[in-house]
Amino acid sequence: MSDGRGFDWPALLRVGLSRLGLRPAEFWALTPAELQLMLGPSAEAPPLLSQGLVALMAAYPDKKKGVEDG
Repeated sequence: MSDGRGFDWPALLRVGLSRLGLRPAEFWALTPAELQLMLGPSAEAPPLLSQGLVALMAAYPDKKKGVEDG
């Protein structure tokens, strides 16, 4: 949705009105997060594959709870 310069509002409005079938007032009432949810996942965000999962597990290993952890 952004190339580092901010939102491309004309393109987003076009998609909102044509693809999503929103009326202008409905479009402008949405938050950016709601609009992103309605548009679906970004093509820029690939699915988490096994290598990504391994990297996450290495970065954030599970820890056993101690007595004071409840």
